[in-house]
Amino acid sequence: MNMNPFKSKKYAISKIYRARPQEIVRPIRDIPEDEKPNVPQGIMTKCPSCGNMIYTKSLCTNYNQCNECGYNFKLSTYERIAIITDKGEFEEFDKSLSTEDPLSFPGYRDKLENTKSKTGMQDGVVTGKGKIDGCPVMLAVMEPAFFMGSMGTVIGEKLTRLFEQATKEGLPVIVFTASGGARMQEGIFSLMQMAKVSAAIAKHSQAGLLYVTVLTDPTTGGVTASFAMLGDIILAEPGALIGFAGPRVIEQTIGQKLPEGFQRSEFLMEHGFVDHIVSRDQLKSTLGMILKLHANTGI
Repeated sequence: MNMNPFKSKKYAISKIYRARPQEIVRPIRDIPEDEKPNVPQGIMTKCPSCGNMIYTKSLCTNYNQCNECGYNFKLSTYERIAIITDKGEFEEFDKSLSTEDPLSFPGYRDKLENTKSKTGMQDGVVTGKGKIDGCPVMLAVMEPAFFMGSMGTVIGEKLTRLFEQATKEGLPVIVFTASGGARMQEGIFSLMQMAKVSAAIAKHSQAGLLYVTVLTDPTTGGVTASFAMLGDIILAEPGALIGFAGPRVIEQTIGQKLPEGFQRSEFLMEHGFVDHIVSRDQLKSTLGMILKLHANTGI
């Protein structure tokens, strides 16, 4: 007895279509809207990598990964925190900190308000204190949906405060990067954050404390040129775009075709820029192991 109802339905439908005369079988694009089957929106998600159709609910329970090719769909900041930290063991810092538009950039305030409304966040990073496999840690996670995770004054300030607090408490720091670079609407103020955060990291390092970065897709621009690549241990998700200028900009500049997979995490690991590539389902256990190995021993 066939216990799979989906298989039997699929067979029944295909049998009906085979039995129809060829001339009445129309492509879906030629069928009037009112005659098309009513399929609820959002029930299926198509993988942009392999084209596999995935039940959205199944995707949500699989770390937002394609179960066929392992493609990583975007994770929101709070989704990532939920799968990385122990349940109920995360305390957020500086949640209300918000930029004041330092350059009065045209249209910036309106875009900020729209982005805040869509994401429910005040800016592009969440920082706080939590536990991973029982190990206390300071954690920062960047949000790619907030101005593409671009680094402005608030991101720099929140990260600096996080490292300073970690230094005071003698705790390691883990930062998940996701950024298009410095935020152009804040000009030189955004670029200053590169040095500001790097200085806080240096003091944290001088105290003999561990700093781990996890590079996610994409990590580019001024973030790559500063705190993303300053980790004592640098991890990356599979297939993540990591670099300073994007590949199209580089190709246009040098007038040459770049190697296959250039600036992807696998390419960077092969060339010594990344220590290890870790899939999402292994991230928590990997970070927990790293924290336990370095607990009370220094780097």
